[in-house]
Amino acid sequence: MNKLDILLGLQWGDEGKGKVVDALTPNYDIVARFQGGPNAGHTIKFEGKKFVLHNIPSGVLTPGCVNVIGNGVIIDPYILKGEIEGLCEAGFDLRQTLKIANRAHLILPTHRAMDAANEKALGKMKVGTTLKGIGPTYTDKTARKGLRIGDIGLADFCDKYNHLKESHLQQIKNLDFDMDELRLDGMTFADYEKAWFEGVEYLKQYEFIDSEYYINEALDAGKKVLAEGAQGSMLDVDFGSYPFVTSSNVIAAGVCSGLGVAPNRIGKVFGIFKAYCTRVGTGPFPTELFDETGELLRQNGHEFGATTGRPRRCGWLDLPALKYAVMLSGVTDLMMMKSDVMDDFKTVKVATGYRYNNKETKHLPFAACTETMEPVYTEIPGWQQKIEGQIPQKLEDYIKFIENYVGVPIKFVSYGPDRTQNVWR
Repeated sequence: MNKLDILLGLQWGDEGKGKVVDALTPNYDIVARFQGGPNAGHTIKFEGKKFVLHNIPSGVLTPGCVNVIGNGVIIDPYILKGEIEGLCEAGFDLRQTLKIANRAHLILPTHRAMDAANEKALGKMKVGTTLKGIGPTYTDKTARKGLRIGDIGLADFCDKYNHLKESHLQQIKNLDFDMDELRLDGMTFADYEKAWFEGVEYLKQYEFIDSEYYINEALDAGKKVLAEGAQGSMLDVDFGSYPFVTSSNVIAAGVCSGLGVAPNRIGKVFGIFKAYCTRVGTGPFPTELFDETGELLRQNGHEFGATTGRPRRCGWLDLPALKYAVMLSGVTDLMMMKSDVMDDFKTVKVATGYRYNNKETKHLPFAACTETMEPVYTEIPGWQQKIEGQIPQKLEDYIKFIENYVGVPIKFVSYGPDRTQNVWR
């Protein structure tokens, strides 16, 4: 039986998944996204140009590769239209290579308005969302009220849209939120809604498919399929740092529901992590650095959100959290990104445990928070040299320390943003 491989982020997102998918796709016929939405930002540098992909799978730059937006993904037609147009202008015609699942849910303009209203109502307790309507859309999906891509072609689509819109507007009114002050990508709600419907019409030129049949039949025919995740495992709605999480299952189990494949069809699980840690928005981050070292990581790593532009919080590598993520998804191959960011560091620290409630533990506590979890660090000598196609011995020592702790081999080391700056081990 032909199996599907998976690529996941193992931290709090922004691990560099886009670059790794781009490096792997020559080995695959199909790349399929299985969860998330335009809150994702996968950055790929190709022939001197930078591409930031939000909904579209990262295999889009590989000739002949089919890219599937699976049923577990949620789609804003306005944002997807802009993303496709940008790729077309760069010379990539997606009409033959991009396919969209009928069962993928739609992000309505009012979903984005609700996102803004909910965050404002939460005040200091806000989650720190990207304001792309992710949470409200997944909420409607779970509540069995959502609209899906397949609904676009039905005669009563506009009626369904207006019914759901009115329900949202009533909820927004109850939150005492002023819609007149709302701006969505710089537009008033009315202008954004108009652009949203233009996006709906635009998407009709692309093939809508029953992706569960498409993926399984492709596997049966011997095709090689790579499932691409968004965000990171520590943002998983069940196993992440709840409530500061995304609204979908980011771990390997999410592939089964997000693409409609059985567990026994999963092969390799590639886990992506940075040589240090970053996080965007609020929520616990035990190894976060507030000193010059943290700022140096931010500047050296250009740690600013691809989707939001927000500065990322930076800190040392958290090995208990990494091992936890590896366990949850059965990771078979690790891939370490941005090792070059620490090229000049004399010493590097890694967290190998936590002090929590006056005890030392290697497990993530249920009620973990930055105020009560103190990382236990191990210091490792830095490599203090540039990586130019060959891994320095001290970096090799750092890699082996991680492998010994986590119990999974690191097969791929990235040392720069370009698609050629990688070492396969």
